[in-house]
Amino acid sequence: MADERTPSPKVAVGVDGSESARRALEWAAAEAEHRGVPLYVVHALSMPLVASVHTTPTRFHPSREIAEQGRRFLDESAEHARELRPGVRVETELALEEPSLALMLRTGRRDMVVVGSRGLGSVRAALAGSSGVRLAARAECPVVVVPHHRERSIPHPGPERIVVGVDGSVDSRNALDFAMHRAATHEGSSVVVVHSWDVPLPFDTGSLTASGWAPPDDLLERHSEELVSGVLAEVVDDATEGVDVSAVRTRHAPVEALVEAGAEADLIVIGSRGRGGVRGMLLGSVSQGVLHGATVPVAVLPRHAEAAN
Repeated sequence: MADERTPSPKVAVGVDGSESARRALEWAAAEAEHRGVPLYVVHALSMPLVASVHTTPTRFHPSREIAEQGRRFLDESAEHARELRPGVRVETELALEEPSLALMLRTGRRDMVVVGSRGLGSVRAALAGSSGVRLAARAECPVVVVPHHRERSIPHPGPERIVVGVDGSVDSRNALDFAMHRAATHEGSSVVVVHSWDVPLPFDTGSLTASGWAPPDDLLERHSEELVSGVLAEVVDDATEGVDVSAVRTRHAPVEALVEAGAEADLIVIGSRGRGGVRGMLLGSVSQGVLHGATVPVAVLPRHAEAAN
């Protein structure tokens, strides 16, 4: 899906002149420096499509004022990134498409996309709608959403505390794989695996629960322990076997458990859709809930994203 003009791997970030986008830019610049890849700064103009029965749909050409404002956003963002990270190569592009499409068209599996949680167009609100959800769920690479109120928006170069949610799904396995490999590249980092006991059991308990019966704690604890151990065994390899891993198993709802465990973390990692995901949904309810409630950066791992860090 990546545009042939843009190299990979890279860290791409969307900017719009807002403070939220500035924080995302700072996070993205630090990430690009850590990975040793270019920082690709995109400003999307969201120009409308013009359709005709005789021609292929094209986008309106921006007015001089709109184009100049967009270039100003890009120039200011690039200058700020270079001041923070002089060693990072910064590239910019003014895109005609809407933000999510502009970033998706210019990134591939080896990249990372970073966005702020609230832009001038209220991106935070859009995360519950089509724009942000489409980006987080359909991008071919990890998408990191940096909260606008994050006091420490720039990741420090030292060890990270990474919280990741698992539920036994393919998506959560990919999220754990990403978290483990990321921790392995940040010396001294740790991974906290969070699993909610609110999971499907191997038998139907609906009618029993309705009559007042509840599964015993030891059964839930054993099921949770086996699930976490099994997923860890699948993702641990030579590169990650030395990573410090701990587990939080809880009865709390998944969103509450992840937001609480990640309150003091450097990054929360989630899959785009877990076991409770409805086929056809762009983003699972847990993923959306964490994006809304988290006070730290959140990385969403699409099912087809690569685990490169």
